[in-house]
Amino acid sequence: MCGLAATVASCGTVKKVLPFVNKDDGPKAVATQGERISILEFEQQLTPSPALSGRDFFIPGPQSVAQWSQPGGNAENDVGHVIAAPEFKVAWRRNIGADSDRMRQVMSPPVAADGRIFVIDGEAQVSAVDAGTGEIVWRKNLATDERDGGGRFLRVIPTGGGKTGGGFGGGVAVSGNTVFVSSGYRTVTALNSATGEIIWQHQTDLPIHGAPTVASNRLYVVDVDNQLLALDIATGMPTWSYRGITEPARIMRASSPAVSGDTVIAPFSSGQVVALRATNGQPVWEEVLSRTSRTNALSELRDIAGRPVISRGSVYAVSQSGLMQSLDLRTGNPKWELPIGGVNAPLPVGDVVYVVSKTGELTVINRESGQIYWTRDLNEGRVREEGGWFFGFGKRTVRPTWSGPVLASNRLVLVNSDGQLVAFDPKTGAQTATINLGAPAYIAPAAYNGALYVLTDDARLISIR
Repeated sequence: MCGLAATVASCGTVKKVLPFVNKDDGPKAVATQGERISILEFEQQLTPSPALSGRDFFIPGPQSVAQWSQPGGNAENDVGHVIAAPEFKVAWRRNIGADSDRMRQVMSPPVAADGRIFVIDGEAQVSAVDAGTGEIVWRKNLATDERDGGGRFLRVIPTGGGKTGGGFGGGVAVSGNTVFVSSGYRTVTALNSATGEIIWQHQTDLPIHGAPTVASNRLYVVDVDNQLLALDIATGMPTWSYRGITEPARIMRASSPAVSGDTVIAPFSSGQVVALRATNGQPVWEEVLSRTSRTNALSELRDIAGRPVISRGSVYAVSQSGLMQSLDLRTGNPKWELPIGGVNAPLPVGDVVYVVSKTGELTVINRESGQIYWTRDLNEGRVREEGGWFFGFGKRTVRPTWSGPVLASNRLVLVNSDGQLVAFDPKTGAQTATINLGAPAYIAPAAYNGALYVLTDDARLISIR
């Protein structure tokens, strides 16, 4: 009761009526009705350019896709406008193996060539799937572990069967009649695309969470210690390596290098974007995409989790810490930059660049000037409250995360963690169609032979026609 009396007595209104309180005590000054200033005004904001208001922009017509050989479609990660899924309907669904759970992650985009889709599940099992019917042509498990009688881990066995967990990540790329597979189990493997038989296998020092990129006669992968490895595609032998700044804190996504001619653009979790000579690994230039935010501690994570894109002599890259840049491919000089933080690859097409931020904001940027045409909040109407275990306490606000986009048959297509495939008008941003996938999706769709292919978090490959 003494504590209650002290609390009540501290109230200015009650002090006026309590007989035992000295009314002369307390502060005499009274705060004025000042102007509210948002703490966010110290951060840069995305603002559409008045000069571009109401102006149209050019988007080329869709082109057919005969192969989607790399995680980003091709070695430059520059796919443009593709012919895919004009009817926007599900053709088939196929389970391809182990789904994501606490110990493993489905992380690698599908690739496609010669009538087949090649995918990797959460336990480094590679599947070749018929692109038309969804039938499994062959499967190859590239990771098991060996344990002693007490259950202690001894070593990784490259091939075999059985459930393992823990060696998540990796990915696939295809070139000619060979499928190349990187793995969280410290292996890079070449498989015959027709049969799945191993051609060669290279053991790496550290796990690889990102998919490989294949260009000319070399394969490029980045391990978890930010070391870029270049391997000979015929033998699997290393030809050179480059080590970036070590940064153990990273996003649960993994990027892949981009290659154009004799230039390799390598992204690292340290925020570095490094251009190297493909022939010998000599660095040409380096840029760090880093922007610390006063209102977001996660901005300290500089990971470039979205693939950099090479298009028309420019490199487009975005970091998780909140910076997107357009860089000159030859010199590395920035052309423009914007305060956008994301984990998805930008999509340059026609006059513009599309990019989705980690907060779910779709932005359309003039590729030459960096000015903004418009932005759209993809989570408008999708934000919800979950939890509330005791009289409403413990509730949390849930906003879907988005992956993509892909511009397919005049639709801007993305997937989200609510298990939806959503299409938007590429000129206005208006939503035009939605497909329920049945499970969360964190990997952008791939396009091949008139269809879109989506890999969900429960390891289901879905064909959209």
